[in-house]
Amino acid sequence: MTVVAIIQARMGSTRLPGKVLAELGPKPVLQWVVEASRSIPGNGAVVVATSTAQADDAIASWCGERGIPVFRGHEDDVLDRFAGAAREVGADVILRVTADCPLLDPDEAGKVLAAVVDGRADYACNNEPPSYPDGLDCEAFTRQALEAASERARRPSEREHVTLFIRDPANRFRIERLRCPLGELGDERWTLDNPEDLAFLRAVVRSLPSDRPPRLAEVLAVLDRSPELRQLNRGIARNEGLARSLARDRAAGF
Repeated sequence: MTVVAIIQARMGSTRLPGKVLAELGPKPVLQWVVEASRSIPGNGAVVVATSTAQADDAIASWCGERGIPVFRGHEDDVLDRFAGAAREVGADVILRVTADCPLLDPDEAGKVLAAVVDGRADYACNNEPPSYPDGLDCEAFTRQALEAASERARRPSEREHVTLFIRDPANRFRIERLRCPLGELGDERWTLDNPEDLAFLRAVVRSLPSDRPPRLAEVLAVLDRSPELRQLNRGIARNEGLARSLARDRAAGF
């Protein structure tokens, strides 16, 4: 069985352009995500999936200089991009990670991956319902589920957000949803979408190890010691991009 973590990355963020290569402590954001993905128990390889847009040449170059496999595909049809990346590397199970999650906990991601590798589910996630901090999100799914979604998904939101078709109960995939073992932490915001998020993350990583991926409990300990850090990016809604995509679907009659 070939298990691959595919990291979704692009430079063209509207709220914070170039965020995935922004410096975060001693290394770029994308490097934090690559190192965490390589440390996930049960994962066999890491591929960065970016687009063919000119702006994303920077990501391809950065990966090439470091020997990190990269796949380039459609800028907006991210589902097609993931399917292409999975085919190219012959993945049987895919762990979807996004490059705006530099504090991804490998151990927690490994629990999501195990649900699919062990055959319990076609799809597993830790972000629905959101009990983990925003920024520890990941999803695992079989190649068969991904191919079915790539072939059958029609809504623009399904093409952009990769797993919406698989998550739809009407499509009858076996789904497992994991909850945070430390309680309901869905209000914690550790992701990178806005300048405020970058300020928050830079403040937090000053107190974290940089030679290995930090763990969930370590980040919480930093915030418990310095709770004022949470105010740096307080009040930003979770999953704003998804909400906008669903609104565009409705406006277009889907």
